[in-house]
Amino acid sequence: MKNASITTCNRVAEIKDHQPSSDHIPGSEAIIRCLLAEGVRHVFGYPGGAIMPTYDALLDHEHEMQHILVRHEQGAVHAAQGYARASGEVGVCIATSGPGATNLITGIADAYLDSTPLVCITGQVFAHLLGSDAFQEIDILDISMPVTKWNFKVTRASEIPAALAKAFYLARSGRPGPVLVDITKNAQVDDFDFCYQPCREVASYEPSPTPSQWSMAQAANLINTAKKPLVVFGQGVVLGGAEEAFIEFASRTGAPLASTVLGLSAIPSDHPQYVGMLGMHGNYAPNKLTNECDVLIAIGMRFDDRVTSNLAHYAKQAQVVHFEIDPSEVNKNVTADVAVMGDVKETLPQVLKLIEQRAHPHWLSRFRQLHEIEHERIIRHDLNPAGEDINMAEVLAAINHRSQSAILVTDVGQHQMVTCRYAHFQQTRSLITSGGLGTMGFCLPAAIGAQLACPERQVIGIVGDGGVQMTIQELGVLMQHQLPVKLVILNNQFLGMVRQWQELYFDKRYASTELSNPDFGLLADGYGIVNQRVTDRDQLDQAVQDMLIHPGAYVLEVRVAKQDNVFPIITPGAAVADMCLGVATDNEQQADQNQEQKG
Repeated sequence: MKNASITTCNRVAEIKDHQPSSDHIPGSEAIIRCLLAEGVRHVFGYPGGAIMPTYDALLDHEHEMQHILVRHEQGAVHAAQGYARASGEVGVCIATSGPGATNLITGIADAYLDSTPLVCITGQVFAHLLGSDAFQEIDILDISMPVTKWNFKVTRASEIPAALAKAFYLARSGRPGPVLVDITKNAQVDDFDFCYQPCREVASYEPSPTPSQWSMAQAANLINTAKKPLVVFGQGVVLGGAEEAFIEFASRTGAPLASTVLGLSAIPSDHPQYVGMLGMHGNYAPNKLTNECDVLIAIGMRFDDRVTSNLAHYAKQAQVVHFEIDPSEVNKNVTADVAVMGDVKETLPQVLKLIEQRAHPHWLSRFRQLHEIEHERIIRHDLNPAGEDINMAEVLAAINHRSQSAILVTDVGQHQMVTCRYAHFQQTRSLITSGGLGTMGFCLPAAIGAQLACPERQVIGIVGDGGVQMTIQELGVLMQHQLPVKLVILNNQFLGMVRQWQELYFDKRYASTELSNPDFGLLADGYGIVNQRVTDRDQLDQAVQDMLIHPGAYVLEVRVAKQDNVFPIITPGAAVADMCLGVATDNEQQADQNQEQKG
């Protein structure tokens, strides 16, 4: 690693007025100073023997950096994820060795697949005990290697500044991701002469490829000559801070815009060219017309299998332009005719200079036409059900009615897909969800992190009765730190998404998916959190209003239909164009065919 030429030693030394003029300090103090030098103001963690010296040093810096004591290390890493996703900064979590470190792995893997910048610090046994199977020793480097951008074991105090500087640089640069620094106990207690230099580059590491002028010209030519272009965009737009450039690009091309799950909220939901969400439970029109477009323009997305379904039948008629920062993602799943490498915040404005002003009214009308079919068959019934039971979509409609500026944090399952389908977004970084790993238990701790990152914004967690019980102990964090997170539990007394698959694909054999749940209100009472249960549709709107105007934390349990399904759905193995709108009568099927043939 090449060190930066400008040092921050003096600034770091002045962090505390009573620090000695000499910077001969223990490694534990150095860890805290490194974090402060990187602008860290919140850390999430759980203390233990191997990390105890660092916690001791942290106590001396309470007025500069707040530590959030979670109730389980998985909560720490998910909270750090929520913090990073809401703020765009690096999230930081701390755990001890052994089980403390291994409890971070699920969240680290989640962050790796969703490109979330994290620095995870774990304690480790004394260096002289390494390899001896000492108490709570575990080889966390080998365990975490497949799911980190970089990891490193610090065995000497003098290694701490360079290791953490490199960790922050790698976490936030290029395609973001998690890194892990494992620090032995002797490195935390030994003294050394401290000086911090932020990392600006790493040998052989190219965070963002240099865009090719030729590829940008080729991309512009395909876009300019397209008759049926389709833009599919993902989280890369948000991670690159390219929202404004993307909206200008969209306006110039006149193309329909379809989002991945993690791309949601990059543009307002009511943008005139926005045609919906892609994927297994996405919208009918963008999925079906993916196989009719002549140029597919992929921006900051990785062609995940939930978006493409059967690759043998995915957009074979289209020429593909792929804007991507990570070379390993290009041609991995879908072959690109033109790959525009680099950060989309840099490449989109350059390509924009070469693009002609276009409009595609007839092509856009095809999307609106198919949307009407979906509205008639699914959306209208979801939002206005005939039965007595409350639908999940109705809850989202009630939230939309009262607030479209909140950060929505979801868990994983039916409620997640319903939220993605029906929530309205007006500003970026307004949806935080577990995408690639699909981690149940993500919602509550991630909402905690999001609230600390954005105290000025309302944070609403939307979770199922299954997922909430995986990390429900983090209600203690809301209580202890008085955080005003609103938690909406959509309780259908089932592991809903698994139950839906059992109904559709396993002959209604409901194996181990029905839940006997606790009284969530009594649990909230135990943590001193105001709560309410809704069982009747007439109560819903007022309950949502009560929740949103309450100044503190709030748990709203809504009893929803026990055996409801999320449609449309792409049956596993099917083509995106074969999206299923659900069980239809013969008349409905014929009406759908007639409507589509009009296009």
